[in-house]
Amino acid sequence: MVDEFVARGHTVLGCGRSRKEIDGLHRKFSMPHDFYAVDISSDDEVKSWASLLLSSRGVPDLVLNNAGVINKNASLWEISAREFSEVIDVNVKGFANIIRHFAPAMVKARRGVIVNFSSGWGRSTDAEVAPYCASKWAIEGLTLALAQELPAGMAAVSLNPGIINTEMLQSAFGSSAAEYISPADWAARAVPFLLELGPADNGKQLEVPGVDAGQAQP
Repeated sequence: MVDEFVARGHTVLGCGRSRKEIDGLHRKFSMPHDFYAVDISSDDEVKSWASLLLSSRGVPDLVLNNAGVINKNASLWEISAREFSEVIDVNVKGFANIIRHFAPAMVKARRGVIVNFSSGWGRSTDAEVAPYCASKWAIEGLTLALAQELPAGMAAVSLNPGIINTEMLQSAFGSSAAEYISPADWAARAVPFLLELGPADNGKQLEVPGVDAGQAQP
């Protein structure tokens, strides 16, 4: 998505947990784009990052909550408390941390779109991914409630991105993940769609057009 947004003339300010990946983005994209190593499951880290960006770059037009982890395929009772908590801490609490520290400035300005990445498994279920399903069903409800709280001029939407051949999909689907769209090809379709979102979309449960949405997938 970074490549696609930059190619269309937009400034991208992003974060991720991997210092190696962040360093790679810095080498590829120069200012005004910027990237930071942030663990979104840490409210303190998100608070510091948001404060820095808001004071130096102003209010964002588009916030994409797309971080996510998935449990290893297993029955619910076989999944450790630690692994279950990691899924919830990133996929639910992490999204809330981002919203907590960016939304107030957006609400004050009465503009901006918040996109919470959900999943087909946020609208259906499957065996051996119960924690992930629980986290994405939570995002659907969280987003609908958030949409009711925002002022006119803003929007919050949940997005089922469709089935994409990512490392996460490979962990769940194995070799059959290769049958689905690549991240780069997906981004070429998704970014123009994301850029068209506005206040009229508030509260919608969306899917990226032209991508296999399926009924059960990351």
